[in-house]
Amino acid sequence: QVQLAESGGGLVQAGGSLRLSCEVSGRTFMQRVMAWFRQAPGKEREFVASITWTGSTYYYGDSVKGRFTISKDNAKNTVYLQMNSLKPDDTAVYYCAASFRGGSISQSAYTYWGQGTQVSVSS
Repeated sequence: QVQLAESGGGLVQAGGSLRLSCEVSGRTFMQRVMAWFRQAPGKEREFVASITWTGSTYYYGDSVKGRFTISKDNAKNTVYLQMNSLKPDDTAVYYCAASFRGGSISQSAYTYWGQGTQVSVSS
């Protein structure tokens, strides 16, 4: 089994920054793609960013391009999401996910999920 644990969420003013972390434990290095999703109240879960565990292939959702950066530290079994220029619309619960197949923007492609971390951006 693979366990994911997000951290780093909190309350920040618009224009500020946060860095989320996702610690991976269990059967590490089995996943092919790690991703971040987010879900705001009353809205569907939205793809944010993904990165391949091996190599540096990445993909960003249109709403965060130019503001968010996904990265990883394989030695620490950790994936990061650096969020800059935060907007109130970024307010959501952010989830880390792992896929054992090719990357996708669909949540159905991801087998394991963390519990989520709340990000709140005030205007």
